[in-house]
Amino acid sequence: MNERNLPTPPTLKGFKRFLQLTAVFLLGMVAGSITFNIVFQTSYNKLWVENKDLQIQLYQAEEDNKTLKKYHKRSTVIKEIQVRVEERDPPLDTLAVKEVVQQLHEELEVLRGRSIFEIDSDAKMARTLLNRKIYAVRDKEYAIQVKTMLVSEGVLQVWVDIRPYVRS
Repeated sequence: MNERNLPTPPTLKGFKRFLQLTAVFLLGMVAGSITFNIVFQTSYNKLWVENKDLQIQLYQAEEDNKTLKKYHKRSTVIKEIQVRVEERDPPLDTLAVKEVVQQLHEELEVLRGRSIFEIDSDAKMARTLLNRKIYAVRDKEYAIQVKTMLVSEGVLQVWVDIRPYVRS
């Protein structure tokens, strides 16, 4: 047999080059998937927060609509409840704040439909019930403090301070 017709055996140098290219390709795939996952998770989280915010707004609008239908001829009752949170430095997690506000709003629903002239006794009750109350949101606890309650034109506005609660 003629030696010219025999195929040359593969060299170790060519195999090393193939392994290097394969490793670079796999690392590129891993880096690309990590980047895609970060972008996807960030956009999904933003969408989820916006959805939660819209759900809270929808709930409050539905409750306000029910109350307005029920008490549209009476101008001396609480028709709407607005909870406002004082700004903090550093700011708290916005989603946690929204969930605490939603829970607080649900507890203040007992004041809806009440006469604004009797708000002093109701406000004392609400302040006693809600002051230093602890709300649990996603494995964290937050304490609220009612700062101010004001009623004008059928709207009860409540200003609260929300702080992370640390058990002693």
